[in-house]
Amino acid sequence: MAATREKTRHGPHRTRLIGGPGLLLVWLYGVMVVGAVSRSAYQIAAEFDRAPLAYSLSAVAGLVYGFITYTLVRGGEKARRAALVCCAAELVGVLTVGTWTLLEPSAFPDATVWSDYGMGYLFIPVLLPLTAVYWLRRARPGQQPAS
Repeated sequence: MAATREKTRHGPHRTRLIGGPGLLLVWLYGVMVVGAVSRSAYQIAAEFDRAPLAYSLSAVAGLVYGFITYTLVRGGEKARRAALVCCAAELVGVLTVGTWTLLEPSAFPDATVWSDYGMGYLFIPVLLPLTAVYWLRRARPGQQPAS
C-alpha cells in the first residue's frame, strides 16, 4: 500500500508517507541533508568570501532537504502536500542552478549541491525530487497503488 494509516497523538489516523519506497526517500533525503548542510556550514564559516552565492545556495538546498525529510516523517495530508510543493520547488532550483552553472560557470567559482544538475552528488539532486513527486502523488489518501 502506498500510504498506511496509524494512530498518533495528533488524531485518530494519520497517513504515513514512509512506508515501502517512502522509507528509502526519507533515508536519501536524510543523507542529502547531512551532505548539504555540513558542506555549506564549513564553506560559509571558512571561505564564504570565495564563493558566497554557491555556498548560500548549498545552505538553501540543505534547508529544503531538511524540510522535505521532516514532512515525509511527519506524515498526514498537509505534510504530503507541503512536501509535494517543496519537491517541485527543489526540482525548479536544481534545473535553474544546473543550467546556470553550465551557461555561466564563472558565476560559481566553487560548486553547489545543485551545480551541473547534482553531478557531484551522482545526480541524486535531480533524480530525488522527480522520484519524490511520483511517490507523493501515489501516496494520496484513498489511492490504490498499481499492482
